[in-house]
Amino acid sequence: MAFDARDKEITLDSYVRYVDTGTIGKVLDIKTTDGVDWVKIDKTSLWYRAKLVELLDEKDLKEKSDKSGKELDIEELKEKASRFEDMQMDSNVAEGGG
Repeated sequence: MAFDARDKEITLDSYVRYVDTGTIGKVLDIKTTDGVDWVKIDKTSLWYRAKLVELLDEKDLKEKSDKSGKELDIEELKEKASRFEDMQMDSNVAEGGG
């Protein structure tokens, strides 16, 4: 049994949001290691401390899907980052005076 940041019980197949990044995912697994509860979410396949996620209800999920922006997945972020790999920094820029 694991509890979220607001002391709500987290169950398998529930949806949670990681409070630091806003990543939302479905709980695939729950475990306790050395007295610390962990949840694994489908979006990233990573384990998160249960106390650092918030359990979402239907209203939260509906609000997320209604927003015009979409959450980027890891592959989309890698693609965006690759556009900047060949950029060079140049120190020959105009200086502001004052």
